[in-house]
Amino acid sequence: MKEDFYDILGLSKGATAAEVKKAYRKKAIEYHPDKNPGDKEAEEKFKKAAEAYEILSDPDKKARYDQYGHQAFEGGGFGGGGGMNMDDIFSQFGDIFGGGGFGGFSGFGGGGGGRQRRAKGSNLRIRVKLTLEEIANGVEKKIKVKRKIQAPGTTYKTCSTCNGSGQVTRITNTILGRMQTSSPCSACGGSGQMIDDRPAEADMQGLKATEETVSIKIPAGVEDGMQLKVSGKGNEAPGNGIAGDLIVAIEEQEHPDLQREGNNLHYDMYVSFSEAALGASREIDTVSGKVRIKIEEGVQSGKILRLRGKGIPSINGYGTGDLLVHVNVWTPKTLNKEQREFFEKMAKDDHFRPNPESGEKSFFEKVKDMFS
Repeated sequence: MKEDFYDILGLSKGATAAEVKKAYRKKAIEYHPDKNPGDKEAEEKFKKAAEAYEILSDPDKKARYDQYGHQAFEGGGFGGGGGMNMDDIFSQFGDIFGGGGFGGFSGFGGGGGGRQRRAKGSNLRIRVKLTLEEIANGVEKKIKVKRKIQAPGTTYKTCSTCNGSGQVTRITNTILGRMQTSSPCSACGGSGQMIDDRPAEADMQGLKATEETVSIKIPAGVEDGMQLKVSGKGNEAPGNGIAGDLIVAIEEQEHPDLQREGNNLHYDMYVSFSEAALGASREIDTVSGKVRIKIEEGVQSGKILRLRGKGIPSINGYGTGDLLVHVNVWTPKTLNKEQREFFEKMAKDDHFRPNPESGEKSFFEKVKDMFS
């Protein structure tokens, strides 16, 4: 089982943004690769801390994690940080120490003996429409994505402004003494490289537009508006940079018969007077196929039939919702002469008079049961 993000940073679930940042800074200093050269265990803990920080420092991701756990970010290559490598970490969280030199490794950024910053390509965003059946069972989608990649034949040279470090260091005299600060090189964007030669089809960054088919595995139980990430399938970065990510927004399509409420589904089933009085057997569609329902004779309008496990699976693995079938007895709006005579004759018959049993639940009690 994957380790809890709060436990990794030594925090409780209600931690504030400032507490999250402080806890990550402490862990990052302790396990930083420059401070623990060759120590694979320390490097792994460093990655775990960065992964936890990426989720807990983002209010939206933190809210989803608090509600769904790791399952909110997993499934077929998705992750809120699970695919992060060292370049991702140094690129995304290089400013965690405020840019000043710290402990000999200058806050991840490069300078002071640290690492060269690698530029990261921009993220791409797409919207994927899913049916209830696809959401219930999980699905793999092949989507055509227009993204930028490095054009073959593009060559680079070392940036003359920063000499390939990707950082520009400035020393300022203050009343407290000389202060040294480092910032990304504006000439090369922090990559440490500049274009030497590029083909005609490449843009000024040495990139060209292309269309690629990306396979996206979407786990069962996703919800409308949820965003998933495919690492490395955004635009590439020039030089030795790393590719951005593909952000996938989920759009749930309306079902003609079923209504979703969390992990439960609702279905309105209309029956005639005759079916309600005599009983019947009906076949209805569910997200997992057709099922046959037996309607007992004498069924009352408002009766709710619960089909357990026929709803939507929980995205965090906590079981599957139910299908709630709402029985509605259909009253005919027009009657012919023969039908009218029949009902007039039955109007005073004791069998046709409302006579609820003492154990019969009211409408409000049924609604309460449905939501409990």
